[in-house]
Amino acid sequence: MERAFLNRTEAGRLLAEKLAKYSNRNDVVVLGLPRGGVPVAYEVAKRLHAPLDVFIVRKLGVPGFEELAAGAIASGGVRVLNEDVVRAIPYASEAIEAVTAKETAELQRREQIYREGRLAPALRDKIVILVDDGLATGATMRAAVKALRQQGAAKIVVAVPVGPPDTCQEVAQQADEAICLSTPPFFQAVGQYYEDFSQTSDDDVRELLTRAALAGEARD
Repeated sequence: MERAFLNRTEAGRLLAEKLAKYSNRNDVVVLGLPRGGVPVAYEVAKRLHAPLDVFIVRKLGVPGFEELAAGAIASGGVRVLNEDVVRAIPYASEAIEAVTAKETAELQRREQIYREGRLAPALRDKIVILVDDGLATGATMRAAVKALRQQGAAKIVVAVPVGPPDTCQEVAQQADEAICLSTPPFFQAVGQYYEDFSQTSDDDVRELLTRAALAGEARD
């Protein structure tokens, strides 16, 4: 099978070409989903001359049935619940409050690690370009889109290098615009479309965000 991308850096550069109409605008923010989405988003932000930040989404697994997602929480204190699942859980509200508290602590820990004291960008009335290194089920991306709606983003653009055709379609219906560079029909996993799909570490994320912040200060 032909590999679509050399690595996340190349994927980001190719994505940026499709997003050229958003370059040099002061109402655009690029958000990467950690961790693997951040190196892709970094290249997009660099080429569009736009600020870069992270948008963290944590799944709310049902206690005892962790693979069942009762919902998700996202940066900015937003919670999105899957009502069908919630209705089916005994003592749902207590269980969900407990798991929300746990995941909120983890989300805040990650935001502190990644931002190193920098404030999160204001997203209200902004064009938000939401980037990951690929889609599989799309659940995290859909939660992120919902959360950004609740934060008042003016337009949400989902941009990924690769994803299954049906997932890309579902995400496109929720976002205002969606770009999936490659939609292979026999999709199995995101990593199979990269020659180098080595893990992105917390340190990598932190370094890219710092580099982007310094570049932004130089532009201002």
